[in-house]
Amino acid sequence: LLDQQFPMERAFAGPAKILDRFGTLDPARIAAAEPDSFADLCATPPAIHRYGRSMAGRVLALARVVVDEYDGDASTLWTGASSAKELLARLKALPGFGDQKARIFAALLGKQLGVHFEGWREEIGPYAEVGSFRSVADVVDPDSLQKVRDFKKAAKAAGRAPGS
Repeated sequence: LLDQQFPMERAFAGPAKILDRFGTLDPARIAAAEPDSFADLCATPPAIHRYGRSMAGRVLALARVVVDEYDGDASTLWTGASSAKELLARLKALPGFGDQKARIFAALLGKQLGVHFEGWREEIGPYAEVGSFRSVADVVDPDSLQKVRDFKKAAKAAGRAPGS
């Protein structure tokens, strides 16, 4: 959720900050948190995100969905899906998740947690390619992190090139 307009490793440290400050990552407890107090907690330096207060609202909204639709168990998002298509639909329905973030998360599940549905690579697309270094789904060590950074830098430069 926090990997948006923010350095990857700092985004993925956000939940640890929430755990340290709030005492739990239990979706039911987060969903029940008082919004202004939770936003203060998330915005306190070092904040969970560049836009700490705004992202606090997204964290609360996501926790509410996990509680209301998945009985408080985020893993039910993928363990309860019957196909890669259904998994993507579930992920895209989450607050703060668009098509690209859903595909990256599905690729992460496939590549790093072994969550494979028939045809998952084709359904997810380039983020699921073997040997690619496009996203957090491919980061397992400092070398792969650098390869992902290099890929993103090259993609950004190509987007700025005349005629692109």
